[in-house]
Amino acid sequence: MAVITIDGIRLEVPEHKNVLDCALEAGIYIPHLCHHPNLPENGSCRMCIVEVEGEEKPVTSCTLKARDGLVVRTKSEQLSKLRSLALELLLSGHPEDCSTCPKYGNCELQTLIQYIGATNSRMRCRSKGFKQEESNPLLIHDMNRCVLCGRCVRACNDLRGVGVLQYQKKDLETYVGTLHNKLLKDADCRFCGACAEVCPTGTIRDKVQLLNTKAKKEDLIVPCKAACPAHTDVPRYIRYVKEGKYDEAAAVIREKVPFPKALGYICNHVCELDCKRKEVNEAMSIRNIKRYAADHDTGACWKGKGKQLPDTGKKVCVVGAGPAGMTAAYYLRKQGHDVTIKEALPTVGGMMGYGIPAYRLPRTIIEEEFNIISEAGVKLEVNTKVEKPVELLKEYDAVLMAIGTHQGVRLPMEGNSLSGVLINTEFLRNASMGKETGMGKKVIVLGGGNVAFDCARTAKRLGAEEIHLACLEAREVMTADDEEIEQAQEEGIFVHPAQTFERITGDTAVTGVDFMDVASFTFDENRRAIIEKVEGSEHHIDADTVIFAVGQRSDISEDAGLKLGRANSIAVKEGTLATETEGIFAAGDTVYGTKSVIMAIASGRDAASQIDKYLGGDGDISEVLAPVETPDGYIGHVEGFGNLKRCGTEVESAESRQDNFDLFDHGICDSNICGEASRCLQCDLRLQIAAPRLWSAYDNKGAES
Repeated sequence: MAVITIDGIRLEVPEHKNVLDCALEAGIYIPHLCHHPNLPENGSCRMCIVEVEGEEKPVTSCTLKARDGLVVRTKSEQLSKLRSLALELLLSGHPEDCSTCPKYGNCELQTLIQYIGATNSRMRCRSKGFKQEESNPLLIHDMNRCVLCGRCVRACNDLRGVGVLQYQKKDLETYVGTLHNKLLKDADCRFCGACAEVCPTGTIRDKVQLLNTKAKKEDLIVPCKAACPAHTDVPRYIRYVKEGKYDEAAAVIREKVPFPKALGYICNHVCELDCKRKEVNEAMSIRNIKRYAADHDTGACWKGKGKQLPDTGKKVCVVGAGPAGMTAAYYLRKQGHDVTIKEALPTVGGMMGYGIPAYRLPRTIIEEEFNIISEAGVKLEVNTKVEKPVELLKEYDAVLMAIGTHQGVRLPMEGNSLSGVLINTEFLRNASMGKETGMGKKVIVLGGGNVAFDCARTAKRLGAEEIHLACLEAREVMTADDEEIEQAQEEGIFVHPAQTFERITGDTAVTGVDFMDVASFTFDENRRAIIEKVEGSEHHIDADTVIFAVGQRSDISEDAGLKLGRANSIAVKEGTLATETEGIFAAGDTVYGTKSVIMAIASGRDAASQIDKYLGGDGDISEVLAPVETPDGYIGHVEGFGNLKRCGTEVESAESRQDNFDLFDHGICDSNICGEASRCLQCDLRLQIAAPRLWSAYDNKGAES
């Protein structure tokens, strides 16, 4: 350690640490621009000059190393003049109008100007004449704003090791760019965003600016994590998979969800829609990376190591063993409560087990993951339908209704009650249980979502000879996943987008459906459908079976004693999952309608937290299972990084899969998983970069004060 003195203040600091950092950490502000705590120093801006006892000339404090007995002054008339001159020289080539700057109000250069009081009025101003480059994914380069602080170059080369940004020259002007002015993708940029993060002027900036959104900075920087309803730390577990640490990756996932394997097979992967890699070429295959981690997990990082609080003596009944109910039960048990699940069906899983076909989600996976919940101490009663949840309060301190949406919707149209008309939920449940479905040989499925395709593809596997699927939506806005639509068509299912359902024909039994083509399909401000039909487009498709797959609702009536909302949902108080009945909560699809497994899990987590608070706990259901490590930010150069293709999965042919319920999509193979994980931009590394601390944040303003 060394003892130094700055402006009469005695400090004990590490020897050889630069004086600028010593001062800033002690609350003594010294102006600076090119300095950044995460980057090596270059002393180019001359803002941080100080006077040193025994030295004739001022020196840059960012390159001055602490030594015992060093005496430093940060303010004097000479220093003020030199700083002003240095700043005015920088401003001579900088645009004058700050109000037009996208970083206005959040610009380090602007605050430095305000602090020092410099202007460019004494200098001859020049226009650099650079064209703003907006052709790159994610980033904008506007070299007219550059003050050559060098932060971006040091971030790209020293912090990240990518080496894309270098100093270049054009018509006597020095600027920062790529070799031969290549686009970033062609220059093998990793698009980590470090350059934009450290840029003090907005010269290099994100195309989506924080000031233009209502998002938090972390959500804007790591959108995949923000988009996940459970906020799983996606970049973190992808990094572990890339390193071959599958136990650690699975533990990261399990910190937020109790069904990592099931999600790896059937998650609707909304995270991929917001993946920044999509802007470079193709989104990361996040769901399949999750699946690989879960499939290769031994449990070494999390089994027996999670939270388990002491018993509270409080009892909770969870009605429904779907993903929302099982999730809530799991975390409530970890909070120390006695938890019992009552399930109306013979096994757990809810729509995971009775709605999603086995060829997408093998039933052994549901059983395997529920066993972990059972081992935590959650009790299960199957074949137990709860008709009067209020009566449960006689035995339990709290009740959670997580009954899902197991009742299909029958459209109010001509012929809807004919023999041969089936409902999606009943059809899929009977098929899952091996019961007779009532299906014939020629099937028409009405609906365009994933459930509709589950019905159509299930019908194919049950032996239907001809299957048609029709929906109101145009092909490009169908709600089903593209892979569902494409795989169904490969299996010989005829898909008819943009169709109205005029009537189901037949006297006593279905003979077909009359359709018309849709010219446009929109909703008004009250969410009422506005459908414009194509004149003269009437046509008919023969069938002996029609399956309604146009929505689902909860199987509950007002006799249950709870206030119900729109579409037979259970009404909850605004901002909570508490019903109007004291002690009864609701979660999952029964609250907001049929969505996804990951949304149900997120809702189950929220319910567990709220119920725990209701029972006297703190509501904190978080737990740390994976090792807490700081990832290496030196990601290095990867040739052709921007063009690395998304790895596909191993999918069996339509001929081999269409007559059975065996799993046919086997995920990413061993030889490709590291390559797919290596495509990640590692956006979260940017959060490790220190945010700027402006002069107004310091106790001792130092220097010019």
